[in-house]
Amino acid sequence: MGKAGKSLKSALQSQQSRQKRKEQITRAAQLSEQKTKSTKQPRKRKAPAPSTSRPTVPFSATDTILLIGEGNFSFARALIQDAPAALTHIPPGNITATAYDSEEECYSKYLDAREIVALLRERGVEVQFSVDASRLDKIPLFKGRRWDRISWNFPHAGKSITDQDRNILSNQVLIMNFLRASAGLLKIGPIPSVTGSKKKKRADDEEEDVEETDEDKATDTGARGTILITLRNVPPYTLWDIPRLAKHPPLPTSGSTPSNPAYIIVRSFAFHRDIWKGYEHRMTKGERAHGTGKTGQGGEDRTWEFCLSD
Repeated sequence: MGKAGKSLKSALQSQQSRQKRKEQITRAAQLSEQKTKSTKQPRKRKAPAPSTSRPTVPFSATDTILLIGEGNFSFARALIQDAPAALTHIPPGNITATAYDSEEECYSKYLDAREIVALLRERGVEVQFSVDASRLDKIPLFKGRRWDRISWNFPHAGKSITDQDRNILSNQVLIMNFLRASAGLLKIGPIPSVTGSKKKKRADDEEEDVEETDEDKATDTGARGTILITLRNVPPYTLWDIPRLAKHPPLPTSGSTPSNPAYIIVRSFAFHRDIWKGYEHRMTKGERAHGTGKTGQGGEDRTWEFCLSD
């Protein structure tokens, strides 16, 4: 790891320590409050009304889309084959699907990848291998190009680190480098707006600048490009604290380290795998290494959509 990588890691470690101390204080306050409330008569709460809104499709048929870390490329296929109605007429040439592995490694790790890639290429989708998400700005093929959407489903550093804090840090470094490298590849325009969204409030009543929606709405056409990151909404993934790091990136600890741009959280929404026909998440280690596709138990999949701040 170079000086820049070490500087970012050091900054994230400092932020991680501060966050831990803050969580300990918050937890102590919550326990004290719970103890006080336990002596009072509990009030009955109304059950939330079942949602009747449709799953969110964050793309439109006119979008140019860059897919990162595709694994077996089944999500790219789902955009052009049996896609949601909003994407029925998307030109396959608008989609650039990439994988971190080389083409040979990809076919070795994911048994169905060769057939899927052949279909994508036949339809006109651009397929690229050996694409490092943390170095998108260094790829000659991408020089001068910009996209409406840059999407990464279930990113993971894939280092099999057993220590939880080190594992969290490794993935935070990966995502922060990805956000920095992606900034120059996003289309320029006004900040996008999403209708039907609502602000989420944190437990401590501080308003979090997060728009939550479960409506079938894409962001504004003609607005600045956005980044979509989908993760399991359960530990350890929630401990990566990606929304907060994107909004408030840690300052570099050395002058030679490039700083991360600040992002705005446009919204977050539940990611429904079932609307993407044929999509199957594949773990970084692949099928031949007993990759089962499991990314945490319980909870939901959730997508966070970001755009660059002014």
